[in-house]
Parts: sequence; structure tokens; C-alpha cells
Amino acid sequence: MGGPSGKVSYFQAAFSRNVAEILINMKRTSILTNALALAACGLAMGETPNVVLIFADDLGYGDLSCYGATKLSTPNIDKLAEEGRRFTDAHSASAVCTPSRIGLLTGAYPFRAMDGKGFWGPAPIESPLLLPPDTHTLADVFKEKGYDTAAIGKWHLGFGEGKNDWQEPLSPGPNDLGFDYYFGMPVVNSAPPYVYVENDQVVGGDKDDPLVFLGRKAGDKATPITPIPKEASQRTANMFGGAEKAHEIFNDYEVGTKLTEKATEWVKERENPFFLYLATTAIHHPFTPAERFQGTSDCGLYGDFVHELDWMVGEVMKTLEEKGVADNTLVIFTSDNGAMFNLGGRMAAKKGHALNGELLGSKFGVWEGGHRVPFIAWWPGKIEGGSVSDQLLSLIDLKATFAAVTDNDLDDSRDSINMLPALTGEPEEALRDELYLLAHSRGHLSLRKGKWMYIPKRSDGGFRGTKPGQHAWGGPIVTTLVDTPNSDIENGKIKKGAPPAQLYNIAEDPNQTENLYNEYPDVVKELDAQLKELQAQIK
Repeated sequence: MGGPSGKVSYFQAAFSRNVAEILINMKRTSILTNALALAACGLAMGETPNVVLIFADDLGYGDLSCYGATKLSTPNIDKLAEEGRRFTDAHSASAVCTPSRIGLLTGAYPFRAMDGKGFWGPAPIESPLLLPPDTHTLADVFKEKGYDTAAIGKWHLGFGEGKNDWQEPLSPGPNDLGFDYYFGMPVVNSAPPYVYVENDQVVGGDKDDPLVFLGRKAGDKATPITPIPKEASQRTANMFGGAEKAHEIFNDYEVGTKLTEKATEWVKERENPFFLYLATTAIHHPFTPAERFQGTSDCGLYGDFVHELDWMVGEVMKTLEEKGVADNTLVIFTSDNGAMFNLGGRMAAKKGHALNGELLGSKFGVWEGGHRVPFIAWWPGKIEGGSVSDQLLSLIDLKATFAAVTDNDLDDSRDSINMLPALTGEPEEALRDELYLLAHSRGHLSLRKGKWMYIPKRSDGGFRGTKPGQHAWGGPIVTTLVDTPNSDIENGKIKKGAPPAQLYNIAEDPNQTENLYNEYPDVVKELDAQLKELQAQIK
């Protein structure tokens, strides 16, 4: 681009200089833009929240001082409530441990499990893995976003395929359902094998001395286990022989400490965002708190075990602080179902402790005490401290909620509802307006719809023990031990002539004192029809 003489004119030179400067500035701008983009990306990565889900076992609605307990003290859990949000209408997926965990991990009602047959009771000792390895789980929500994931504590969802013979490797198992690491109690602390499992191996296992399942008649052939007193409540006798070293490693009074050590060590080692699912064995029977917690409550071993649970929570929170990630971590604390009136529970109740608060019922049953659970969410800067929410929430909702936290789109959120707005804000409307609730009895599958709770049968479909020495106390008899009156119950029994089903206005009567079945026949008809339609779909 020259003039007639072939020289570059002033204007041409100026233009060239301007173009060069523009190009240089564009390059600088591009570099700056890219740097800002990278910085923003780094900031976003830094703000990717860690998530800790602490899932207690059999912890009742009234078992924490922040929920009204007076015979024990839970300062670490109370602090979560003081600095976070406490929910008053949260519910487990079932009033039974295994289906509750199925609902939690899948984000779906447990009656959809087992190819539509549903799962209603605790997993047997020889149970295979109850969820197919291709099941999309809570852990997968995090794995898909680059998180490290761990399940530590009680599993109780089976191992292997077909009948579990407990021969290593114990696979498929937790590692096949989205968890990078697993350590814990393979079934429950009241049932054998009394060993730890790490990933797919028995801790202390020996190929020359393997676990051998002997069944209920094992007797003296079973490997010895930790002795416990009667007041610790029932524990099934060991049904396994062999694996002596593995059994020696396991001590009932050290389980809480061991699980805490494993959980905190795992957190300390993380460099990536992490999801920790800590499923405690506390406070499921037998009540075996470490010696330093024994005698610390005013309601016996039951309360002492709650104190150990509170300590576990405190250790996890301390670890988050020491690692410098507490401000960027969402912590959820809740329970798999309500409290049980076994021997330890009854002893605590006699000392004035209200296990399930003023709620009617207990574990295994569909009355509120069986599935309304403590639920606390803690997330500095995101959740208002000291706040309380009455939003209706189910633990199956955690899958969709965690997907929202991690910006992960779910394709299968059939039942799970995103409750993040209820954690971090104040929605004017209910995010969930209906909820199906499961008891041990399939016939007691019930429906919460708006203010109404409909139970299609009498009683609660749970435990039926009534005699002083029986372990599995439940149902109407519990009202003779605790002050939870109900219009259908008299002297611990369902009255003759009581309505064939139950309807409660939960908004006005959360303690279910008055059965309104006869007063609202149209409501009964509508809810019963909806339940019958659902029951017909379950195989």
C-alpha cells in the first residue's frame, strides 16, 4: 500500500502504526481476559463446596438438646444448628434402616427398588448388593463433577451377587456405587459378621483363616466377640467362625472412635473437592459408647451413646477447620429413622428422656416418631445461622439438592426434589407438597399430602413387642411409657371400634393425637384412592 513514488505516506505509516498498536493492545487484552478467565475459573474451583453428610442410626427427633432433649447434651450438634438451619418437618425415606438408605442413595422411594417389588425390611446377613452396580447414586452426583468420594461407617446394603458367602473380594459393593473409598461396619452393629470391611476386603482377613458362615446354630464354633452387658440391649450372637484376627480388631466399644479416625484421616488427605458420607453406628443398639462417655448423661447408656455421636460430629468439624475448608463445606446432619424403644431406649424413657420428642410412634412404624428425624444444614455464608425451617423435606431429596449444589443436571430425579432453596433461602411456597412414607409393613404405606397424613390401616405397621423382656417394643404399647396420647389408643392397645384407618391434620396436630378419619370422609376417599393406585403398581 504505497504512494505513486512507492514510499509509504504519513497517513499510511500512521495507519500501520495504529493497526500495530491495536493488534498489540488486542493481544494484551486477550492475555488479560484469559488471565481473568483463569482466575475466575480458579475462584470457581475454589468455591466448589465440599459436602459432608453425617447419617446417624436410630437417632430420634427428641435425641438432641437443640430439639428439646434435657437428659443429655449435644453441644457440637447444637452448634451446627446455632450456625446453620434446623428443619422441623424432615423425614427419612422409610422408618426402617435398609430401605431408608436405599432411598437416600438413589433419590427414589424404596418401594421402587428390587425391580418394582420394593424393599421393606433390614437386609439379611447373606444379602447380595441390593442396588445394581449401574444404579446412579448420590455418590455419582459428585463423581461426575470430579469429587473424591468416601462412605465410612454402616453399610447394610449387601455385598456381592446372589447369596453373599462373605469370601473376598466382597464385590460388587460400595466401590461400585460411586464411592472411591469405603471403610466400616458391613451390616449393622447388632448383627454379624463383627469385623470391619475396607473397600472389598475384610480388615485383618487371612486367606488361611477365612470367614465361615455357620448360621444361627453356630454356638461354640463361632469366633468369640466383645462381651457386652445386658443393659446395652440385644445383639445377635456371632454366626461366623474363622477370621480370628479380623474379629480381634473389631471391638464394640471402639467403633465410634475408629470410624471417626478413618473419616478425619480421609478428609485431611484430600486435595480435590470431596464428598464424605459418614454413616455412624451410633446410636443403634447395642449401646456401647467408649469408656470415656459412659456415665456422662442422665439417661443411661442410651444418652451416653448420643454423647459419643456428638463427639464424632465435633471431631469432623474440627478437622474441617484445621484443614481450612470449613467455610467452603456444606454439612448435613440427620438420621436414618426414628428412635427404637428397645431395652436401652425404654430405660432412657423411664429416666425422663423423650426419644422421639412428643411424636407418636417409633422406628419401623409409620407414625411420625418412626420417620420424622432431626435435620440440620450448615454452610457458612450460604445458610442463615440460627434459622429454623418448617419445609416438608424427605431424605430422598438430597440427591437432587446435591445435584443443584454441584451444578449437576439430573436425568432421573423422579422422586427427588431440589431443596437447596429451602436450605439457603426462605421459599414462600412449599417445595414439596406430598410424600409417601414407608413402614416395615407394606400394607401401611402411607401418604402425606399438604396438611393431611393418611394411614390406610390401624396402628403403625411396626414392632409389636409388648412384654417387659422383649426387645422389639413398638406400636400402641409405647404410649404407656411415654406421654404420646392418641384417640385410637387406650391402655396401650387399639380401642375396640376404632376407625379402620387413620387421618391426621399434621399442620395442626403433628403429634397425631386425634384421628379425624370419621370427620373427613371425602379426604379419606381421595387419599385412599391415590394409595390404592400406587399399591397396585408395586409388584
